[in-house]
Amino acid sequence: MTSNKCSVKILVYITKNESDVFLMLIRLKAENEVRLRVEFDFAPELVCKIRLIEDRFWHFEEKYWSVPATEKVVNQIFTVFNGIEIWVDPDLLKTRPELFRYLYAPNEKGLLKRYEEELKLRGYSPETIKAYQGHVRRFLRFFMKRPKEIGENEVKQYLLEILDKRKESHAYTNQALSALKIFYSKILKLNDVTILISRPKVEKKLPNVINYQELIILLRSIKNLKHLCIVILMYSAGLRISEVVALKLEDFDLERGLIHVRQAKGRKDRYTILSSVSMQILQIYLSKYRIDNWLFPGSKDDQHITKRSVQKIVENACAKSGIKKAITPHTLRHSFATHLLENGTDLRFIQELLGHQSSKTTEIYTHVTNRNIKKIQSPLDRLVQEYQQDKLSDKDSDQYPTYKDLLPKFIRETRYLGYISE
Repeated sequence: MTSNKCSVKILVYITKNESDVFLMLIRLKAENEVRLRVEFDFAPELVCKIRLIEDRFWHFEEKYWSVPATEKVVNQIFTVFNGIEIWVDPDLLKTRPELFRYLYAPNEKGLLKRYEEELKLRGYSPETIKAYQGHVRRFLRFFMKRPKEIGENEVKQYLLEILDKRKESHAYTNQALSALKIFYSKILKLNDVTILISRPKVEKKLPNVINYQELIILLRSIKNLKHLCIVILMYSAGLRISEVVALKLEDFDLERGLIHVRQAKGRKDRYTILSSVSMQILQIYLSKYRIDNWLFPGSKDDQHITKRSVQKIVENACAKSGIKKAITPHTLRHSFATHLLENGTDLRFIQELLGHQSSKTTEIYTHVTNRNIKKIQSPLDRLVQEYQQDKLSDKDSDQYPTYKDLLPKFIRETRYLGYISE
């Protein structure tokens, strides 16, 4: 009997040829959603080992064992059968990769640690490092193979999985590819694997914004002073969620009406405006709360409020206000820029306030501002207007109808043209 103290390397064979499976000792596959099927040729030694697994069950008629489909039990199987070759069904690895983290954890942990160090040396922000590590971790667990065995075709397969099956955005897929390029070139030293892989075309999406009336309704729905102060600062200064949570009292220049945003996206400092209304709300907030370090402390005094908490604040306010638009903290930043542009602020100043490196990033707000669009008259409005003028020129008309009176008659008269169905 093999001792559990023996440090024999666990082997996981991945093959789609069912006939090859029986050349191995232990065969592991799914029985159903909650149980795993364990098969092996009869041997007293193996039977003694399987009896060490909790909640195991012997199926007498079919002649196989089943165990709970949990990560804990899978870990037990590979510990109990240490040193014995185990075959794992490829479909099980793909559909339930979380059960097998134990197998690749030591190697994965070491690679991701080196990867983290590489990203830190490159000066990447903690948010970017976390996102890139997540991409690499999901990639490795998708294939459950040694990283150097995953070639260019597999990388393309994974990116197609993200785009087609998971329906992720092109921006998300591009970020995943960027993470993998660094991982392959700097950690695995395999530059040729990802160098020729094309990036999906960047989607051109317009930012979601709210109008002034919606903003007022949103603000009125917030009853908590701290929450109100956070939302007002995000809108009035165009702050990112990562910037508002990291604010400190020392970042405010009350005399000049400025907010010093430190080490924002791209590790850049900038100044943005502090409105007089925001200043008044801030002073009320400071009179009610004792601030030692962070302007908006979290559950622990030495930590600032989390980004998730701010997201929930906006989500709850949106639900209470009854606004149907999907409003996020970043919607407030988009609205800040759009409203400035509509009020005639130069695009270059908006770029500085937002901290955009390229003016092209700021130019997207020209597509959502209604400063010029509202001057354009819809051809339908013009058609109804001309129709109304023709009717008003009749001598018999002794009353001026409104468009609400006019439109039903207009629709009836145009039915013969086939525009309106019965």
